[in-house]
Amino acid sequence: MPSLLQSCERHFGSSDLYTVLGVRKTAGEAEIRRGYHKTSLKVHPDRVAEEEKEEATVKFQVLGKVYSVLSDKEQRALYDEQGIVDEESDTICQDRNWEEYWRLLFKKITVEDIKAYEEKYKGSEEERADIIQAYMDFEGDMDNIMDSVILAEIDDEPRIKDIIQKAIKKKEVPAYDAFVKESKKKREQRKKRAREEAVEAEAMKKEVGLGDGEDDLKALIQKRQQDRVKEVDSFMAQLEAKYCNNTKKGGKKSASSKRGKK
Repeated sequence: MPSLLQSCERHFGSSDLYTVLGVRKTAGEAEIRRGYHKTSLKVHPDRVAEEEKEEATVKFQVLGKVYSVLSDKEQRALYDEQGIVDEESDTICQDRNWEEYWRLLFKKITVEDIKAYEEKYKGSEEERADIIQAYMDFEGDMDNIMDSVILAEIDDEPRIKDIIQKAIKKKEVPAYDAFVKESKKKREQRKKRAREEAVEAEAMKKEVGLGDGEDDLKALIQKRQQDRVKEVDSFMAQLEAKYCNNTKKGGKKSASSKRGKK
């Protein structure tokens, strides 16, 4: 039986666990969790065509083991220090149902849940803490900050920047050049991407006559799968990750409000 690192190389093209999850080697718990969620959505057995399920199941199991290693302090320390994984540990050897494990980590939620949480979250101390943490994690890069903060939309950017600027003024955080010296061109590119995403989402809804209910969201995802097979992995990762309220910090933002824009 191949080792975990060999399986990573075979199925994901890299034996580096951080690369497999698409996160930094300095990633904290929230980023590791977020990376696992986003990557696993691409290969979840429920989200691929029937002929791809066997391969997807294997990849899904490998990802679960990768996450288990990197979310365990002792296992991660061993890997970081020596570049090896303890294949005899309970983390790797236990006969775990990885789909059940995944569903325990990322519970199913509805559009209504997201809207209710949005009302409570925006403007809260929890949101401010998330913004400051994202600013520190990404050293002031607004593209990454906007992608990281839960529920953050392009219209929230001035408010988010104001929170960061006040924290800088109070010397709570350093003044990273990426933030204080961000070019106008980069800001405009970010706004352009946001507008394009909003237009695309609205066009898809109109194409299939959908509303904003939970069943409509499912139908939208299924329609996208049927019509754009080559792009479905990336789309599902971005869309569904935004709808998963997985942690208080570092979770992927929701697309609920963006989908409702015209």
